[in-house]
Amino acid sequence: SNLRCALPDLANDTYASQGPWHDALVNASIPWDAGEGMYDQCKIRNMPGGLDNGTVSCESWVYERDPFKSTFVTDIDLVCSKTNLVTYASMVLMLGMLVGSLFWGILSDIFGRRKIILVCTVGHLIACFSIPWVRSYIPYVILRFLISFFGAGMILSAFVMGMELVGPNWRRFAGNAVNIFWSTGLFIEAALAYGVRDWDTLQIIITIPTIGFLVICAVFVPESARWLLQKGQFDEVSKILQKVAKQNGVTRSDKIKRLENVDKEKEGQSIWYIFRSTTLIIRCLVIIFNWMVASMVYYGLSLNTGALSGNIYVNFVLMASAELASFVFSLLVMDMTGRKKLQCSSMILGGVACIATMFPVMYGGDDWLTLTLSLVGKFGCTVGFAVIYVYTAELFPTVVRNSVIGVCSVCARIGGILAPFIGDLSRIGGKLEVALPLVIFGGLSVLAGVLVLFLPETSQQTLPETMEDAKRFGRSPLFVAKRPKDTSIGNDTSVCFDKEKSEALLHRTV
Repeated sequence: SNLRCALPDLANDTYASQGPWHDALVNASIPWDAGEGMYDQCKIRNMPGGLDNGTVSCESWVYERDPFKSTFVTDIDLVCSKTNLVTYASMVLMLGMLVGSLFWGILSDIFGRRKIILVCTVGHLIACFSIPWVRSYIPYVILRFLISFFGAGMILSAFVMGMELVGPNWRRFAGNAVNIFWSTGLFIEAALAYGVRDWDTLQIIITIPTIGFLVICAVFVPESARWLLQKGQFDEVSKILQKVAKQNGVTRSDKIKRLENVDKEKEGQSIWYIFRSTTLIIRCLVIIFNWMVASMVYYGLSLNTGALSGNIYVNFVLMASAELASFVFSLLVMDMTGRKKLQCSSMILGGVACIATMFPVMYGGDDWLTLTLSLVGKFGCTVGFAVIYVYTAELFPTVVRNSVIGVCSVCARIGGILAPFIGDLSRIGGKLEVALPLVIFGGLSVLAGVLVLFLPETSQQTLPETMEDAKRFGRSPLFVAKRPKDTSIGNDTSVCFDKEKSEALLHRTV
């Protein structure tokens, strides 16, 4: 919103003009900033209308109540010398996701996906319903930290559970379903924000659906059978698979009674085992860098929406449209192109588009061209963000899958923490004012796309159960990409736990 210093002797001062007398008083009291074409936002004349033309810093402000009636920034005056506090609040949000991703990722591998989802959803609800009542900075940023801290546990654990519940043919659907619902939620949020201009009321409204999510998870969602199998809880796995077989209308097999035959070679392995293999270290570093850059560009472009010309609601909807299109696109082509080609090309496409924004800015061009290139950049990086979730889950084994995704998400939040600071470079002025953050995002995105060439393809391959399985990706015939055959539980009465192990059981049951 636009703002200016409040007139000290006018109790009912408003940003909007109250008449000629009000305009005259404002002109006499507030210096005009010719460079910005508006009244100075941070200074007021020491003696309005007098001979002394000196200025002093404002102590209070009035705000234009369009497009927002109120925001937390306007409620506690986070402007002028306090502008950096807004950036720090965004940083704290990412910091909460960083800590939560690592903390809940590890606990999810220890205690199970479902328990962590339920605990985090309750914590998330409490924090979200508490923040609208806050009117001071420190409690606000603490609650923002808790919202993202618990939110990271909800999202990551739910994603991993979804990936573990389905076979190879459905992993791209499971991996992209959460993304499509996410982008659909952005449209709903934009519509609600357009109608509800108070930030605190809007926060309460958008939190309410989380109650339904909690009820569904508590009543209908079972624990991940794959995680239970890794923990040796065979009775629980048997109950879940019998229920799934019944719901799918297939005949129960004696395989379900013979889970104890699964070998124990996976026991005793942890995420630190990755550092024993140069191959896994290189793959892990490439994946981590892609997570970090994808997050940086994704959140950077989202936060940079306000710096783009045009209506903020229209720009937000356009960005959300590019995001939804990218998720649908990745869903449709992920299996056809494979994870590697799609991840590489999407990051490079997004990066080149972001870098290209410098040309209309430097050499003159319509604002719509910069917006269009930003949308293409958002499309590319969001496709990369969608693919990297699935790619990581398929590249690393069940014994450390949630922990690895948690670590990767931690590094992604480092990128997210840096995003608002890079976005602040748009305030430095000059020809590259708007384009400079996009050029930085673009260069890193291109580099991330090139590094993907060092990774193996994982599409249509069996999820690795152990570290040895993960290392054999791209090396062993066992992991040659192929479309799995239809193997329902009623068509085969034999069982083999040497190569396929629990994977065969899970696929034939679901």
